[in-house]
Amino acid sequence: MSHPTPSDLHAAALQLRSAAASAQPCPPLRSVLGEHNIDAAYAVQTLNIQYALEQGRRLVGSKIGLTSHAVQQQLGVTQPDFGHLFADMAIADGEEIDSRRLLQPKVEAEIALVLGRDLPHAKHTLADLISAVDYLLPAIEVVDSRIAGWDIRISDTIADNASSGLFVLGNRPVLLRDADLTGCGMVLESQGEPLSVGGGAACLGNPLLAALWLADTLAQRGHPLRAGDIVLSGALGPMVPVRAGDVFTARIQGLGQVSARFAPQQGAHQ
Repeated sequence: MSHPTPSDLHAAALQLRSAAASAQPCPPLRSVLGEHNIDAAYAVQTLNIQYALEQGRRLVGSKIGLTSHAVQQQLGVTQPDFGHLFADMAIADGEEIDSRRLLQPKVEAEIALVLGRDLPHAKHTLADLISAVDYLLPAIEVVDSRIAGWDIRISDTIADNASSGLFVLGNRPVLLRDADLTGCGMVLESQGEPLSVGGGAACLGNPLLAALWLADTLAQRGHPLRAGDIVLSGALGPMVPVRAGDVFTARIQGLGQVSARFAPQQGAHQ
């Protein structure tokens, strides 16, 4: 197919914004962008990030997606992707989430890295990254898709800000030296029932390797990670669908726990 034109990219960006505003998911964008046209997909993502900034929203970090090799194979890619985090996407631990803010939410447990230094180089060492990490927090990412039925390929999810929704951070910071990011186990449960299990090694072998990829990629694109940024480093286990009224708790070995609580449907009993 021919390369998408600038007007195609703007139309795709508007389609995603309209889907979010109307709570009506849109068809996949890959028929316009191309199934594997990653540059076009990031161009659409950038248009909507710029639009959000013009509306007064504040960037606070980035998220890494597709850190599971199984999911990469499913989408036919060999590397992760990234999206952007805004301050208004942050939910306090245990704060009730209004499900009307979301279209097709799912949750996954992650390790959040909070940076104390900039990462401005095109190529960083692991030591650069370790020196830059101020502390860690357990996190639940509420992923969401503006694409109907989660019918996504790589260009769909990248254009859609890497299928970002909201995120919940724990409130007890842990130093990197006190955590085993490869060996830590994770359980995501609801009402005592384990729904997703995994560990640090499920995230590209080590969440630090995912964060290293992100640091290099963003610096090469001219938007490096900065001190104070939050990095959601990638899922430690499979995603779990959300229903109104659900309460999820993620427990990550060495990092403690964090909970996401979704409001019941209006008119339903607590």
